[in-house]
Amino acid sequence: MGSGMEIRFGVNPIAWSNDDLLWLGGDTPLETCLTDTAELGFVGIELGNKFPRNANELRAILDKYGLELVGGWYSGHILQNDVDAEIASLQDHLALLKAMHSEVFIYAECSNTIHPDIDKGMQEKPVLSEETWPLFGQRLSGVADYIRKEGLRFAYHHHTGTVVETASELQRFFAETSDSVGIVLDTGHAYVGGIDPVEITLSFPQRIAHVHCKDVRAAVLADIRARHASFLTGVIEGMFTVPGDGVISYDPVFGALKDIGYRGWVVVEAEQDPAVADPRQYAESGLSALRASLRTVSQ
Repeated sequence: MGSGMEIRFGVNPIAWSNDDLLWLGGDTPLETCLTDTAELGFVGIELGNKFPRNANELRAILDKYGLELVGGWYSGHILQNDVDAEIASLQDHLALLKAMHSEVFIYAECSNTIHPDIDKGMQEKPVLSEETWPLFGQRLSGVADYIRKEGLRFAYHHHTGTVVETASELQRFFAETSDSVGIVLDTGHAYVGGIDPVEITLSFPQRIAHVHCKDVRAAVLADIRARHASFLTGVIEGMFTVPGDGVISYDPVFGALKDIGYRGWVVVEAEQDPAVADPRQYAESGLSALRASLRTVSQ
């Protein structure tokens, strides 16, 4: 693929069954999601709320469909816990990932996030004080150092509604954390936060530990902001979609990943209402769009 880039395509089950709004896809069996995922040609999948957390049970299920466990979101509370307490809290999640031979530990600070609250507008996101940033960075670095020693890449998920959402917040995040603190480069959340994924990739290549690809319907996003509506309202109304169906150009993103020799997962995701946006159809088109970009930059 050139420059040593090695990409495996995975998918997030959130399009089939939402983790924040359980009634979105609540009646969709896990088997439907896994069947679609395998038949569409994905080789891995992230954790969702319908997945068992027992490693033997989960391995048997995924083996049936020939799928790897990419990893799964962990809601961190490093603003409330010190390093030792946070490490103690994440042991069950880490043990599951290690048992499943996952390579990445996805982490987001959630002690004060507003993204799961449908009553809080996106403009109400938390902001770290000048005094809190160094502590936040030191603690995250301590946890990330531990995760690395355990054999996984630590990937912090910058996310709408959290303390690391905007371009300036991500820059401060890099300044306050060590290189052991990688990120989930999420194109959709980057767009919402005014972050240029190509610039971030090329400027901080050593920090790109994992990649999420979703697209944005800019008109819906603008309407949500104008109404001071919530992140979840945006999800319900179609603020996000899969690559190729929104305003984000993926050729430059894959070009940047090629330039840095990225090796890892690229995950298709788009939290939408599955009753409106058929998960299988959208996952298929998203994967097709990303494969087309990969071919373009590999020529």
